[in-house]
Amino acid sequence: MTLCFFSAQYLPTVGGVERYTFNLAKRVVQAGHRALVVTSSLPGLPPEETDENGIQIFRLPVWPLMGGRFPMPKPGRALSAQLARIWAQNPDFCLINTRFYLSSLYAARACRRRKIPSIIVEHSTGHLPMGGGLPGLAGHCYEHLACWYLRQYCTRFFGVSQAVCRWLEHFGIRAEGTLYNAVDPAELEEILAGASPFDWRREMGLAPYTRLAAFVGRIIPEKGVEELMDAFRAASLPGAALIVAGDGPQLARLKARAPAGVFFAGSVPYPRVLQLYRQADLYCLPTRYAEGFPTTFLEAAACGCPILTTVTGGSGELLRDESYGMQLPADYTVSQLASALKTALGDPQWGTQAAQKARQNLLEHFTWQSVTEKLLRIARFSEGDSPC
Repeated sequence: MTLCFFSAQYLPTVGGVERYTFNLAKRVVQAGHRALVVTSSLPGLPPEETDENGIQIFRLPVWPLMGGRFPMPKPGRALSAQLARIWAQNPDFCLINTRFYLSSLYAARACRRRKIPSIIVEHSTGHLPMGGGLPGLAGHCYEHLACWYLRQYCTRFFGVSQAVCRWLEHFGIRAEGTLYNAVDPAELEEILAGASPFDWRREMGLAPYTRLAAFVGRIIPEKGVEELMDAFRAASLPGAALIVAGDGPQLARLKARAPAGVFFAGSVPYPRVLQLYRQADLYCLPTRYAEGFPTTFLEAAACGCPILTTVTGGSGELLRDESYGMQLPADYTVSQLASALKTALGDPQWGTQAAQKARQNLLEHFTWQSVTEKLLRIARFSEGDSPC
């Protein structure tokens, strides 16, 4: 069986949808099937290649609108030729990621015309962050129009969390079910075991028993990094430190005004990210963005790190109540975040128990093995059905 994944952005671009696509495609190949990934061109990368995992990658020529966040296929001979090569692979089933990319709209229509069964997997729980005023209104209108268009060609929608499924109802879409975002705990342990020793406390010049909070991700306004830094300062936690790992447009400005005890590590190799989860006493994701199911707190849970986050997509499914982890409202104040930091870092017993419960919940429900098995069941069942 050949499964084709449409993902407007893909590795080496780093993000949740990109890694979701990679992890499913990789395990589809491991299960003895073919996996094709259709994505957008990037400078220096070939239009077609097969990676070391056996995934065939096809990159479409695009205009990188919105700084590359909204790639628009570039009409012309190169695009037509590339699409012809893709459909010549005769995919049996297509998974289309996210509801609003132009490549998603194309894929839904093309699959219907070719009678290829397809599903659409949504990854967010809110509108695109376009700001207020006319840009925001225009963005909302476009999203509703895109969803209307998609429904003309495909009626099978899934979410990466139950929260995403509920959000799809905003567009009049009833999701068929979940294809969860996930992690592979055994793979993470293998990476940790093979990594060179790295002590984050020693590298930052901290005492061995310093209580350590961590953030991992893009340094952008929606992720709440500035609020986290201000809350850490307001909490005034002796014997504690905050490490922020990641890059983004806010990095230079926040690093320049970081208070004592706050360290900006910049972009960090993945094994060291996992070591940070493993060594930290608290993982903080104070996001205000409409996340679908953030990979970072799945990774943190797999590595045994207790979690402080906001009520966002998937958080309530992993952290069922406060005994699994702390959740703040998305409209939290800095003082509320500071109070939560004090409570979490001041109660090691709570942290140990919460980490254990969250990890057990993850092992039971949020692994790539279980999600891939479900995807393959959907694909096999679809082969005998009329296309959506």
